[in-house]
Amino acid sequence: MDWGLKNRLSRIIKPEDERAVMLAVDHGYFLGPTEKLEVPRRTIKPLLPYADALMLTRGILRTSVDASFPIPVVLRVSGGSSIIGKDLSNEKITTSIKEAIKLNVSAVAMSIFVGSAHEHQSLVSLAKLVDEGEDHGIPVLAVTAVGKELEKRDARYLSLSCRIAAEFGAHIVKTYYCEDFESVVNSCPIPVIIAGGPKLSEKDAIDLTYNAIKSGAAGVDMGRNIWQSDHPVPMIKAVRAIVHENATAPEAYDLFKKLSAKTQTTTV
Repeated sequence: MDWGLKNRLSRIIKPEDERAVMLAVDHGYFLGPTEKLEVPRRTIKPLLPYADALMLTRGILRTSVDASFPIPVVLRVSGGSSIIGKDLSNEKITTSIKEAIKLNVSAVAMSIFVGSAHEHQSLVSLAKLVDEGEDHGIPVLAVTAVGKELEKRDARYLSLSCRIAAEFGAHIVKTYYCEDFESVVNSCPIPVIIAGGPKLSEKDAIDLTYNAIKSGAAGVDMGRNIWQSDHPVPMIKAVRAIVHENATAPEAYDLFKKLSAKTQTTTV
């Protein structure tokens, strides 16, 4: 791994504790104007100081993120289907490495669809993206178990998907938490970041974060469970407390409630 690639990875996964809090705001590339992400700039701006990195598309990066704010970017570069289409797994690379370099991103991200009709297509695209990324010192994050593949979200399937991503050369993998998550992490030789998944209660999302970190995850890439909260800033601070300060789930939830109460007081 050459210097540039190492340097970009260190912007996302902090070298002091080898953990990361990523903020996922790339949902619109297949969902359109998701609830509470209808005006991306309004959603993203207050959360920027507390995220280690942003995961989003080039369109939202250009229009909705202040270029002067020093936030590492993980650029979503795959797509090609929507929630109303026939098959979400029918994706291809939609943004070039040249464009990623122009945008000064820290990594690029694409989905792989192990077990789907388009498995071969997505895995070959991953291999090609890794080749191009490494030519320019840009790491690749592989996103696993999305769309209908969520139905297979157990340790055996996630271990298979994550290991394949690593074998194809991905530098980070994003997947879901499951029972026996330690086996997923132990069988994957690259850092594993967990997705927040569908909207949960704040307590459940905090418990999810704690259990994943305790089981060996390198961090979270959380979206709806932060910005769809009624108190998104207290929520991301609670997640950070677990990831970077080794807070327990009860400690983080108490922090969330305390900060939320202060937010309500100052807005009355």
